[in-house]
Amino acid sequence: MAIIKSIRSIRTRSDGSWTIVQVNTSQDGLYGIGSASDLYNPEAVVQVIEQLFAPLLIGRDTSQIEDIWQTMQHSGYWRSGSVTQTAISAIDMALWDILGKEAGLPVYRLLGGPARSAVPCYGHASGESVSELIESVQRYLEDGYSVIRCQLGGYGGGGFVQGSEARLPEKAWIQGRFFDEQAYLHSVPAMFEQLRLEFGSGLGLTHDVHEHLSPITAIQLAKRLEPYSLFFLEDALPPDQLGWYRQLRTLSSTPQAVGELFTNPQEWLPLVQERLIDFIRMRISKAGGITACRKIAAVCEAFGVRTAWQEGGENDPINQAAAVHLDLAIWNFGIQEINHFHEKELEAFPGHIRRIGGYLYPSDKPGLGIELDETKLNRLRQKDWECSSYHRPYPLDRKADGTIVRP
Repeated sequence: MAIIKSIRSIRTRSDGSWTIVQVNTSQDGLYGIGSASDLYNPEAVVQVIEQLFAPLLIGRDTSQIEDIWQTMQHSGYWRSGSVTQTAISAIDMALWDILGKEAGLPVYRLLGGPARSAVPCYGHASGESVSELIESVQRYLEDGYSVIRCQLGGYGGGGFVQGSEARLPEKAWIQGRFFDEQAYLHSVPAMFEQLRLEFGSGLGLTHDVHEHLSPITAIQLAKRLEPYSLFFLEDALPPDQLGWYRQLRTLSSTPQAVGELFTNPQEWLPLVQERLIDFIRMRISKAGGITACRKIAAVCEAFGVRTAWQEGGENDPINQAAAVHLDLAIWNFGIQEINHFHEKELEAFPGHIRRIGGYLYPSDKPGLGIELDETKLNRLRQKDWECSSYHRPYPLDRKADGTIVRP
């Protein structure tokens, strides 16, 4: 029996934005790792782990994963917030990692074994113009992808207008570009029309709205995209307006993927129960870890909803590994978002997930199959970086009159 001896937080990456949790046990050399990365509140997550959870869990049997998850979930009384959920997720991943190492099995085998031979993933193509985007899509095709996300630049791309080209109010808050819903509503369907003319109907295409639209405009966009047969439209509506998915489902057949910002079951459960979405999109390290996400997947299976766990460019290799282990074992898996890392980053995580063409493959080593090379982890950090100095608020877009566009 392995007992939790200590819980350690490791801040790394060039800017310190990755947080890795290491759960050490009473057995020499036996430890587990999990992802506690949060780009916008990294040190807050560390403090929850070190001040709340570590004192609570030291001395516990590592195999009591479900009871430990329930203990953490309710230990702060208020629950399902993003910071607490990230801390819970990291420790939960680490406990599954330990269980796999004790059993001598990869985590996906503990979850019931493989339901597929590999994990299909989708690439992220983008360009400042449609011609640039077509070139980007072509590169992903040549690299073996069969599903590709397509964006005109960053989120909201196609909907940005330069202030010099518009009638702005006096003393305008916008000095550069602003977001215009109508521009977006016209440019995105036109983009997909050209993509279908270029690549035909066989290629899977997705698009991320990133919650930039008002509800009625989101419905109009979904309807206009129907002729282009998207694999899915992602986050058409913000968490504040989920009730509008009923109208969206009634008025449009474009498949919907949602959940990147979800941390509370009451956000996703009504959407699944009413069959209003087609793909659930939470991040493993935000939804409560492997324990929570296997339950989420089971509920979704009963209602015909598939998984498409969110990855995100700022995420770390451990969250990716946890997602891929779930992907292999869950019958109602849909697609996995890809994340690309620099070679030096991957060298710090031996046993990381491998991508070959449009598929992902985990290590068959026990647990999550991924380890830490602490010497190389330390080298990832810039010499002048300090924990206390890191802070990066989410960059918000605005409309012409200065109104914030909610993510």
